Amino acid sequence: MPELPEVETVLRGISPILEGNQIDYAQVNRPDLRRPFPNNLAKRLKNRKINFLHRRSKYILIDLSEGETLIMHLGMSGRIMISQKVAGTFHHNTTHSQKHDHFILHLKDNHQLTFNDPRRFGVIDLLKTENLELSGMLSQIGPEPLSNSFNEAYFVSTMRLKKTNIKSALLDQRIVAGLGNIYVCEALFRAGISPKRRAVRISHKKLSSLVPIIKEILLEAISSGGSSLRDFRNASGDLGYFQHSFDVYGREDEDCYNKDCDSKIKRITQAGRSSFYCSNCQR
Repeated sequence: MPELPEVETVLRGISPILEGNQIDYAQVNRPDLRRPFPNNLAKRLKNRKINFLHRRSKYILIDLSEGETLIMHLGMSGRIMISQKVAGTFHHNTTHSQKHDHFILHLKDNHQLTFNDPRRFGVIDLLKTENLELSGMLSQIGPEPLSNSFNEAYFVSTMRLKKTNIKSALLDQRIVAGLGNIYVCEALFRAGISPKRRAVRISHKKLSSLVPIIKEILLEAISSGGSSLRDFRNASGDLGYFQHSFDVYGREDEDCYNKDCDSKIKRITQAGRSSFYCSNCQR
């Protein structure tokens, strides 16, 4: 599933084209994805002006005129692509099957936004902007990891109440928004913390060090275009390349990159997900 850097990369790719633009009409090619589309979605979107795009956790939020926000979640295989009409024809990226183009926004300036989702685990919704933070999707989500609200004081005090392992705690969206398996593994490695350690037993110093490390890793991944694992591509169809910088993720039985460490990277399963770590460097 695309993680926060991948979603942020897509957002940054589509924002310059969408913001200030106007929807000519919406094309809804099926009744649902993971959940049913809102009633009369195409009719409600017709001629709406696009005011502003932003992100909350892994949701892309498109604020429209008349006080509503279009919400998009990529799910496991969703992709958002931008194309432009040239000589009367839209030129699609040939790396995807158009039969999975389930939702298309046709814009007044001859661009179109296509939501393609072969597995149909994505979400598209339309809500009143003023009610967004009260919605079932967003109401229980914690602070953004790149915001000032996610700071050392908040994180340490929260972890002091968690008896679960630190890996599971970091994946809990109620604690911090948008962190996923890949970047949690990477952050724990840089911090020298074993994913098996109970959060409540980790020292104040170690917990505090995780906050800037998480921010650093996410910013690195965003600047590199995110990860290209499985189905992720950005809005232009290009693969990300941060995966070339992974220290532990996906490197089971390979040598640890740390100097003077002769251990191999291990993989264990926690809550149904793979955790990659160095048992020598992470304690």
